[in-house]
Amino acid sequence: MDLRKVSELRAFVKLCKQNPAVLHAEELSFFREWVESMGGTIPVVPSNTDSSEKPDEAKAEEKKPEESPKPPPEPESEESDLEIDNEGVIEPDKDEPQEMGDENIEVSDEMMDQANEKKMEAMNALGEGKLEEAINLFTEAIKLNPYLAILYAKRASVFVKMQKPNAAIRDCDRAIQINPDSAQTYKWRGKAHRLLGHWEEAAHDLALACKLDYDEDASTMLKEVQPRAQKIAEHRRKYERKREEKEIRERMERVKKAREEHERAQREEEARQQAGGGAQFGGFPGGFPGGMPGGMPGMGGMPGLNEILSDPEVLAAMQDPEVMAAFQDVAQNPANVSKYQNNPKVMNLIGKLSAKFGTQP
Repeated sequence: MDLRKVSELRAFVKLCKQNPAVLHAEELSFFREWVESMGGTIPVVPSNTDSSEKPDEAKAEEKKPEESPKPPPEPESEESDLEIDNEGVIEPDKDEPQEMGDENIEVSDEMMDQANEKKMEAMNALGEGKLEEAINLFTEAIKLNPYLAILYAKRASVFVKMQKPNAAIRDCDRAIQINPDSAQTYKWRGKAHRLLGHWEEAAHDLALACKLDYDEDASTMLKEVQPRAQKIAEHRRKYERKREEKEIRERMERVKKAREEHERAQREEEARQQAGGGAQFGGFPGGFPGGMPGGMPGMGGMPGLNEILSDPEVLAAMQDPEVMAAFQDVAQNPANVSKYQNNPKVMNLIGKLSAKFGTQP
């Protein structure tokens, strides 16, 4: 007897016991008719294994999105819920960049003296409130000696008084390039930023000015702008936390969706193997090596199966737990047949099956 075919037959019977829905496959209609003609009953398919309804219901359940709590609505922008007192902030005119002097020029002693004279004249004009004249004189001094940081800082102070903060910032930037330790330069740049409503920049420059060389005027303005700068900084930190929390939520949601998709694919694969594979028996869990054994019509060939199951003695023996246990033992290890030489029930079944398959036990 071909024990491989017997083992496959045993697996088929076991499959039918575990999943009676298999017997309702269209390809097994002849088998159902034969069982019923022998007085047997085909079990009704339970509602939870109904292949015509359950898969669709399961898919519907799987497709139903899992409701999750919605995060609080985000403001339209970071500035939408930020209120700052902008009193004193101006809308500056679009001014043309001022002359900065030739950085490649060689300054002679005579030019230095002339630059100092122009600076003194500019200071006198500034004292008299002649701001435009002061600007022009400081510019002449800068052209004579473009390497003197104080000239740019003084001209910046006049631009602040004229409420030209952008020009003042340009002068202060140039002065800081020449001398980064000038307190006056940071003071006037801080005041220029205050005019523009650049609260954080203003607080930074004014604090640095007081650190380098304490100035009462700079300290007073620092006390004005610092609370607003701190409010902006706290507001920014709050939004940074919100962005981080949002990124974490989105990352967790992606992981969750990936996990759900993986689980859904696994369920679909199991459903396909258990139910969808009924039409083609090569897809059952565990499978049948080489396809279905024998010559069952439409199932890859299972010669003699109908004849085997039509034998009342064989059918009765296969219902005997003792015989089936011994049969399984022999199927797993043909050498174990020697253990049942004195058991007529077992040897009778093996003999009949061997005769039908054209083999010898």
